Amino acid sequence: MKVLITGCCGFIGFNFSKFLLEKNKNIKIYGLDNLNNYYSVDLKKKRLQQLKKYKNFKFYYGDITNKELLEKVFKDRFDSVFHLAAQAGVRYSIINPTTYIHNNIIGFFNILNICKIKKINKFFYASSSSVYGDNKLYPLKENFSLAPKNMYGLTKKINEDIIHVFSANPLFRAIGLRFFTVYGEWGRPDMLITKYLIAKNKKNGIFYLNNFGNHYRDFTYIKDVCAIMYLLLKKRIKKKHQVFNVCSNKPVKITNIISIIDSLFNFRGNSKIIKRKFQSADVIKTHGDNKLIKKFSGYKKFTDISIGIKNTVEWFIKYKKKIKF
Repeated sequence: MKVLITGCCGFIGFNFSKFLLEKNKNIKIYGLDNLNNYYSVDLKKKRLQQLKKYKNFKFYYGDITNKELLEKVFKDRFDSVFHLAAQAGVRYSIINPTTYIHNNIIGFFNILNICKIKKINKFFYASSSSVYGDNKLYPLKENFSLAPKNMYGLTKKINEDIIHVFSANPLFRAIGLRFFTVYGEWGRPDMLITKYLIAKNKKNGIFYLNNFGNHYRDFTYIKDVCAIMYLLLKKRIKKKHQVFNVCSNKPVKITNIISIIDSLFNFRGNSKIIKRKFQSADVIKTHGDNKLIKKFSGYKKFTDISIGIKNTVEWFIKYKKKIKF
């Protein structure tokens, strides 16, 4: 089996690539990434070094907006494509909305269109809990109306809309995955848990706590995400397009996450927490209903937050001197 994973040096793309390489040696992984500098390029290169240790991994360097490159990559006949490349970051979308249009819409369509041309039958793509916006009814279900409140969430909604009206080959099957605050080993340094660990590790490090810590997030452990995607890869898909929440269905207050890290480990450092007001691009709470993905994939038991955080902190302690965050 040949599987293409775009964004293979990103957080989810890397972990899923590594998961498949370790899980099934009969799967050949083709990874595509542009190693952009939105966050630490060194972290992305360290992830790539991990993947290159496997004989059944092949890497393509480049951008999903480059049609000539995509033609080269798709000379191989892929059984499935996992499109996980995108411009990430909610707050950055306020500063630089153009890059979201360029990467998350034009790039998305380029991948989708070449999948049509090459007659790829199974297409999985990353959506986001951001498509829901500030919904007041919880848990959030896949059939709820969508009202994203930032450019990042809007581009993800547009991706879902494009797929919905997209005309592909009769056997084309697409699954959108609305990820809810994925965390874990090799995590992004711009996201809460890794960002907090980095601040704690620095002398006089500063950690900004938005909305005075009164946010709730449906934290979803990366290894649960990888296991679910693997089950989907093996599954026979009947419907042309389906969208699923990928979440633990257990929202946790941000201040509780900080307390868990501090209580599990004597890792206080010299950092200072600065509380500040609500940021306009944020939502107060995310809490997804995961009944559909559990039923469809067969994945039942999500990792307890304390275990996931323990694994994440242990990874950080091991690699903090090896990676330039």
